[in-house]
Amino acid sequence: MTDPIADYLTRIRNGIQARHRVVEVPASNLKKELTKILFEKGYILNYKFIEDGPQGTIKVALKYDPVTKESAIKCLKRISSPGLRKYTGYKEMPRVINGLGIAVLSTSQGVMTDKEAKELKIGGEVLCYVY
Repeated sequence: MTDPIADYLTRIRNGIQARHRVVEVPASNLKKELTKILFEKGYILNYKFIEDGPQGTIKVALKYDPVTKESAIKCLKRISSPGLRKYTGYKEMPRVINGLGIAVLSTSQGVMTDKEAKELKIGGEVLCYVY
């Protein structure tokens, strides 16, 4: 596997498409931070880190609308890839659906959303868009 973040996003995307309640993903520190951001912004229902073996797993409970059964996540899009990294400064921060979605950035001060990075006036690598 050359791109673990793309694998993480694809597993969640596939879980949403198959209408699963819980998705299991191999853990890493970057994936844990990404999961925390998705939970804080209300895109997933809950998560649990399970320490088993050298790597561990993340159990992600997906969030659906109770009436329409539609997922809270409409789109997960990988932006920066191992073959083509995308970096941005805080002045050129991308706006996802005119501010309704979030861009997740890996900065020198950790993984954070575009709005948090803009407040702190730091740029970084644009990992993905979520809306």
